[in-house]
Amino acid sequence: MNHTRAPLLEALADYHRLGRYGFTPPGHRQGRGTDERVLEVIGRDAFESDVLLTAGLDDRLSRGGYLTRAEALMADAVRAETAFFSTCGSSLSVKAAMMAVAGGQDGGLLVARDSHKSIVAGLIFSGVLPRWITPRWDAARHFSHPPSPQEVRRAWEQHPDAAGALIVSPSPYGTCADIAGIAEVCHQRGKPLIVDEAWGAHLPFHEDLPTWAMDAGADICVVSVHKMGAGFEQGSVFHLQGDLVDPTRLSECADLLMTTSPNVLIYAALDGWRRQMVERGHELLGSALRVADQARRQLAEIPGITVLEKELLGAEASHDLDRMQVLMDVSGTGASGYQAADWLREHRRIDIGLTDHRRVLATLSMADDKSTIDTLIDAIGNWRGQLHDPAPPRITLPSPSDLELETAMLPRDAFFGPVEAVPAEEAAGRIAAEQLTPYPPGIPVVVPGEVLDAAVVDYLRTGLDAGMNVPDAADSRLRTIRVVVGT
Repeated sequence: MNHTRAPLLEALADYHRLGRYGFTPPGHRQGRGTDERVLEVIGRDAFESDVLLTAGLDDRLSRGGYLTRAEALMADAVRAETAFFSTCGSSLSVKAAMMAVAGGQDGGLLVARDSHKSIVAGLIFSGVLPRWITPRWDAARHFSHPPSPQEVRRAWEQHPDAAGALIVSPSPYGTCADIAGIAEVCHQRGKPLIVDEAWGAHLPFHEDLPTWAMDAGADICVVSVHKMGAGFEQGSVFHLQGDLVDPTRLSECADLLMTTSPNVLIYAALDGWRRQMVERGHELLGSALRVADQARRQLAEIPGITVLEKELLGAEASHDLDRMQVLMDVSGTGASGYQAADWLREHRRIDIGLTDHRRVLATLSMADDKSTIDTLIDAIGNWRGQLHDPAPPRITLPSPSDLELETAMLPRDAFFGPVEAVPAEEAAGRIAAEQLTPYPPGIPVVVPGEVLDAAVVDYLRTGLDAGMNVPDAADSRLRTIRVVVGT
């Protein structure tokens, strides 16, 4: 295929060149109707390119085939059989995959318990029964690793009627599962494997990165191009191969969830990023990996900072690691990750993507170079230098067994059923009716339908006091928790 072409970008360029105008949405008419104060901030170019339906670039309204060709090029670029673009993020893509595989099935879906809240939302929407796959726990570091093939095999033995399995790899921390081993376990039973690879859009384009899910035998793989690629926020692609998932059903499920007014900017950025990666991806990622190695070495020289790598790998840990994710344990400084992130934001205007009670994560990309890394290293060093007898707030950390809550109801039934708000101190033993999710990384500690225990409630409440963010709780301070009436 001719990867020098970018059908959606080219069509958009033709739209501007021809000076087309449409009496259809969007109503801002290429920015003509937009408040000048908005244009000053966002820029007129963004509105001039917001023309998807007007330009006839959407294949539903034209015979141009631009989107179809762009998706075919994407599939070819990453060695998949089929690719689908989404302008509603991987949150939509993974829900479509779940519904296509397990919708209407009684056996449920094997789901890794370290899944993102968007997957739990998919369970609520679809009514699919989760059959949880327990992650591997590092109790000393209070850290979970992706499940192993053996754990997936045990889940299949317990729930042989499940429609398929879904795992997350890489995790938001960059830790990766043995996808090839897990795919083999699933395929021995004739069941598909879905991989939420939202953090892995770059993986197909360099051999020194962890194995791309399609190359490892996954049936469906979901990627967020805005995370580790160069797309706009909400730009996602889900890929399909093999004969275990009906491509028509997958497309129809996506159509049920997809907006009918997709944004051409998101589509065109996906198209352009694919071309860039085919032409220069190996070079760009090779340079980025060298920059990441530099960052890891220099950050590890700062007293009290441990750059995690070997601690994350091994038989009882993760199968592989994306070294573009630079995870730092700052507990040796006496401070918390929350405190470090707050200081960096306030004093150095640096935002850290993920923090917890003892860690901060710097997510690097192919856009980073020596200058941006030097800024990061200098900022972390200055934060460390100004610390004097830090006193991190108390946070009560539960044991792995305390985090493994009993599922007593379907997530959908608990969420949509009769609910009441009870004082948090009275919530233990009740069935949760809401998600409770430290964010980032967005992995729910509590899923609707699970029986709350006192240890988890105490963890979340003390975590809030320590700097944790739980944005999906109905009561943002967790003075009350929504539970199922009568439980």
